Amino acid sequence: MHFLRTLFWVILAVAGLIFAWQNNKVVTVNLWGGLQADIKLWLLVFAPFLLGFLPTWIFHRASLWQRRRQADSAVQRASEVPGYAAQTSITPDGTMSSSQHSPPPVVSPSL
Repeated sequence: MHFLRTLFWVILAVAGLIFAWQNNKVVTVNLWGGLQADIKLWLLVFAPFLLGFLPTWIFHRASLWQRRRQADSAVQRASEVPGYAAQTSITPDGTMSSSQHSPPPVVSPSL
């Protein structure tokens, strides 16, 4: 699977380089107040894409990191509860059997 991901990024990079090579001419962009900027066409296409993509990607990675930390914390807290850890054993036929102790009873506070 890692190979396919790497292959995808290599193909995308090669396609981007071919696009930049074919569109390597300078264009004039009219700005406010009569200002003009000369910029390469490929940069004019890729820059707005990256300005929109990078913040979204950073937010996505940060949320994955936060959820992974929460999951690790929950697993650690669950392993610290006495008598509540899952017991896994291998049966004679080679399959895994998992049994879990019933949770402790919940006592609601009386008012």
